[in-house]
Amino acid sequence: QVQLVESGGGLVQTGGSLRLSCTASGSIFSIYAMGWYRQAPGKQRELVAGITSGGTTTYTDSVKGRFTISRDNAKNTVYLQMNSLKSEDTAVYYCNVVVVDSDIVPGDYWGQGTQVTVSS
Repeated sequence: QVQLVESGGGLVQTGGSLRLSCTASGSIFSIYAMGWYRQAPGKQRELVAGITSGGTTTYTDSVKGRFTISRDNAKNTVYLQMNSLKSEDTAVYYCNVVVVDSDIVPGDYWGQGTQVTVSS
């Protein structure tokens, strides 16, 4: 079993910054991709940013140049640095990881979600 714990959400003014963290623990053999998704009220969940085990990153167009995803493999942790936040960034942010567990079974796991609210 793999658990994800997220932290770092909150309320911030337009133009401000927040840093999200997500740590994976449990029966992990290796972690492949790690990423952040978000879901705003009335909208579908969307990929915000992703990072592979090799460090290749991808971003949705609306956050390019403002958000940075990174990972610390030694800590099984992925980060999302969010700068120049806009009201349209308001959403619940979810961590997602693709893991091979100690039984060498691949799995897709989600964090509990953390609220990010950007006020104007």
